[in-house]
Amino acid sequence: MGHLISVDDIDVARASGRTVRLLDVRWRLDVPEGRPAYVAGHLPGAVYVDLERELASPGHPELGRHPLPSLDELRTAVQRWGVNGGDLVVAYDDNDGVAAARAWWLLRRRGVDIRVLDGGLRAWIAAGLPLQTGDVAVEPGDAVIGDDDPGVISLPDVARLPQHGVLVDVRSPDQYRGRAATLDPIGGHIPGAVNVPAVTHMRPDGRLRAPSEIASALAAHGIRPGVTVAVYCGSAVASTHSALAFELAGVDAKIYTGSWSQWSRTSGRPVATGADPWDVTDSA
Repeated sequence: MGHLISVDDIDVARASGRTVRLLDVRWRLDVPEGRPAYVAGHLPGAVYVDLERELASPGHPELGRHPLPSLDELRTAVQRWGVNGGDLVVAYDDNDGVAAARAWWLLRRRGVDIRVLDGGLRAWIAAGLPLQTGDVAVEPGDAVIGDDDPGVISLPDVARLPQHGVLVDVRSPDQYRGRAATLDPIGGHIPGAVNVPAVTHMRPDGRLRAPSEIASALAAHGIRPGVTVAVYCGSAVASTHSALAFELAGVDAKIYTGSWSQWSRTSGRPVATGADPWDVTDSA
């Protein structure tokens, strides 16, 4: 099963007889409500996916800003999107695949053949293809999702991981060092985490870099196939994009879904700042 799909390969899949269900996962931290942009123009036939309400379970701040939806919540959302068994699902956004990767990560281990559109909305427009305006209503689908391990790591386990594996903070260097403004109670990073920003794996046009380039960047931090790896960000959105990039390089990374938004709200947890992974200077 592949993880990315190009604009041209969508047509190839349709020509082979596959039903392609397009998911518009328009979301970004500064504009969490993507529906207005979706209504203004989206890939023809695409269904809007609400990341805040369908790819997360709101109202649980102790679990982080974007805790996972329950299996029943996710199943209901997938069927609302009109996904049927055997469909090829393609998720895209207008933010370099960061939000689309959240859908990919939630569904890929649960039996859904889902890909991220490489380059997203920009790639579609650059190809000269048309957009559709307005909302799209579809018949509910019959897709069944499995109750499989989504590939997560808990807070206690993530605290111990740097002792025997590699914990990766995919936020910006300023966020990692505690120098940036934050929505969370305190800035910094989990002690022992190395900083490999998500943008490391992105090309200027929004596409992901070649697997060999990603693998080379990861190897510089001791990350390679067979090594125990987990990733986190602010609230487990950007980290899913890094997990996608890691997967292309042959590295299976677990995700700490509570991420910094949970760690920084958990009393007594140590906080590291500066460029050194182990420079503990404070506690949550």
